[in-house]
Amino acid sequence: MTTTGATAVLDRSGLTALVTELTAEGRTVVGPTVRDGAIVLAELDSAEQLPYGWGVELEAGHYRLRRREDGAAFAHSAGPQSWKNFLHPQRERLWSADRAPDGTVAISAEAADRPSYAFLGVRPCDLRAIAIQDRVLTGGRYQDGGYQERRRGAFLIAAECTEPGATCFCVSMGSGPGADTGFDLALTEVVDDGGHRFFVRVGSAAGAELLARVPHRAADATTQDAALAAVSGAVDKMGRAMPPVSLRQLMGSSLAAERWDDVASRCLTCGNCTMVCPTCFCATTEEVTDLTGDHEERWQRWDSCFDLDFSYVHGGPVRSSGRSRYRQWLTHKLGTWHDQFDSSGCVGCGRCIVWCPVGIDITEEVEALKEESER
Repeated sequence: MTTTGATAVLDRSGLTALVTELTAEGRTVVGPTVRDGAIVLAELDSAEQLPYGWGVELEAGHYRLRRREDGAAFAHSAGPQSWKNFLHPQRERLWSADRAPDGTVAISAEAADRPSYAFLGVRPCDLRAIAIQDRVLTGGRYQDGGYQERRRGAFLIAAECTEPGATCFCVSMGSGPGADTGFDLALTEVVDDGGHRFFVRVGSAAGAELLARVPHRAADATTQDAALAAVSGAVDKMGRAMPPVSLRQLMGSSLAAERWDDVASRCLTCGNCTMVCPTCFCATTEEVTDLTGDHEERWQRWDSCFDLDFSYVHGGPVRSSGRSRYRQWLTHKLGTWHDQFDSSGCVGCGRCIVWCPVGIDITEEVEALKEESER
């Protein structure tokens, strides 16, 4: 965590005022809240809808809410959703076509949504994930216009990680627990004898402008030191870690490893890991018509490399076995992603571990591949 920008302190009422100001600007404020037994991301009308006093208990294939005594709002790990759900939604209509009585066909491109988002409580690992999706979906020859419209102007308020979960490994992926770039404002929650407050760092001109309009006070040394210590302490609380080797080289040299058979015997190829992953971006298109056949729509929807038809070409799928599909996912995420986008595709959020029905642990699989390679 760096403190090169302007700093301040907000109390709980200041955070409430922050959400009120963003709403008054016409922004759709999205943040964590408790719903259906989980901490999910949803539109917020007030900061009072944040999950004050809730934490989570995580393990491979296991997620439970638990009550906290300190009333903290951001002392929980990443939930089942990421900000991808809003920037790169599960389904999006691309165009529609209508056939007139004279047989002519008129095609109408769908105007891309352009909500003015404000994301409150973005974890540093998810900040990295948004930056990765920016490169994937707005860079290069093929760009996603819908993503560009939703991403343009989105206001990002980070919540630095002070209490990682048992499945978090962002430190070993270089994406946390502190936020360095990519935010407009960064909050570090402090709850101690000095009260419940948020140490704020400004990351952009827009962030400074917003902060000036809400009640705050100058950052004091006690709050700043407590915030720095909390983020620094989170480094030693990580529940998982990737082995300290070149993952790119390991993936490239492990294509024939026996471990793929082991994980394939457990993997259900359900695709949960790709659905909850904040960087997985694969999509397909489908056409649907009404009963008359005079109206047709093309929709883009999420797809997964675990889907048997994902690699279908004339004659059948290229990757027909669970072994080949799991290997494709992991070697792309940690290896060949570098060749396409100059970075890893993993940010260490641990969602794929938590939401795997059979508890497959990506860090355990990579460690096993490393040990097999060394043998």
